[in-house]
Amino acid sequence: MAATNDEKDWILRSQNGDHEAFEALVRSYQRMIHALTFRMTGSMADAEDLAQETFCQAYSQLASYRAEARFSSWLYRIAVNRCLNWKKRQARRAQLHEDWSSRQETVINPKTVLAQRVQEALLTLNVKQRAAIVLTIYDGMSHAEAARVLGCSETTVSWRVFAARNKLKRWLKTNAHE
Repeated sequence: MAATNDEKDWILRSQNGDHEAFEALVRSYQRMIHALTFRMTGSMADAEDLAQETFCQAYSQLASYRAEARFSSWLYRIAVNRCLNWKKRQARRAQLHEDWSSRQETVINPKTVLAQRVQEALLTLNVKQRAAIVLTIYDGMSHAEAARVLGCSETTVSWRVFAARNKLKRWLKTNAHE
């Protein structure tokens, strides 16, 4: 599919710093990129994050786009690379967890068991909710401070903390006797 005149105009305007033109490109390709990242990860939350990272990287590297390939192909390449790097990080994380688990002492300490269960519950949250909980509960930040760190509104942080606490309570209650 050849680039439309509108698309060519959006690309040129975006390269010249027009944020609205880049937003038009994002709207045009966000379903395609999100579908790709979801198929690569199988996780809606990770797919959303990777799609956002794709567009952020595309924006920061827009000057390097030369129209030798279709814009969609260029975006796909960025998204696929993001997904492959994500997979590598996931594999390293899984290996670290496995290594850590195998080194745990065999004596059962109730505090250790509880801490492990809370950590397991945290890992069930999507990354944005987990970040809100970690920053506000574990690191003691106010919702306003966490909002600045996360680049979102204080209301969004409050909502994420509220939703995360509910999910954690349900998970811990459901998995209390395992």
